[in-house]
Amino acid sequence: METQKSEKFEKEYVIPLREKIRVSPRFKKTPKAVKTIKEFLVKHMKVYDRDLNKIKIDKYLNEYLWFRGIRKPPYKVKVRARKEGEIVKVELVDLPEKLKFKKAREEKREQKGAETAKKKKEEKKPELKKPDEEKSEDSPRDDSGESKKSEDKDKDGVEDKKEETEKKSAVVEQGEKYEKAEYKKQKHLSKTKTPAKEREEERTSNKTY
Repeated sequence: METQKSEKFEKEYVIPLREKIRVSPRFKKTPKAVKTIKEFLVKHMKVYDRDLNKIKIDKYLNEYLWFRGIRKPPYKVKVRARKEGEIVKVELVDLPEKLKFKKAREEKREQKGAETAKKKKEEKKPELKKPDEEKSEDSPRDDSGESKKSEDKDKDGVEDKKEETEKKSAVVEQGEKYEKAEYKKQKHLSKTKTPAKEREEERTSNKTY
């Protein structure tokens, strides 16, 4: 078995199909042609267990066989068979112009797809930064563009600027609370005056004068 797996060789054959196709019914001629190719290669490419699934037909060869439909396959085919281990890959030797054009177009598409995939991978890769650069980017900067170093005069592990901002925010909050409380007190003290009360106040003021 080890000798079979290590086997690698390539051969060309002209496979006759006329005799096998003639016997088969009209609507089974092309499938019969595919089967005859596999049977021929199983015999000549030394596939000892005669397993037809080990013969892999190329898609261009398959299109060539089916080009004229199920009733009119070609009467002979020139084929290149390549054995790799136990699997035999078969391809057409002389491609017609239509299939040549199709094959070239598909190869170009595959190349473009591979190039675009490489570009996308390169774009997705993040640029590796040094730790010194990351620290310099995170640190605050002056108007001139130089990075400021936050000082810690008390040496208690907390930056002085952070403490100052926290104090300012606490003072602002206390002031807002005090203003709200005073507004509520004034609202309770001030009473709304009805028009009758206003008239009485006017009369009393007239009497005094």
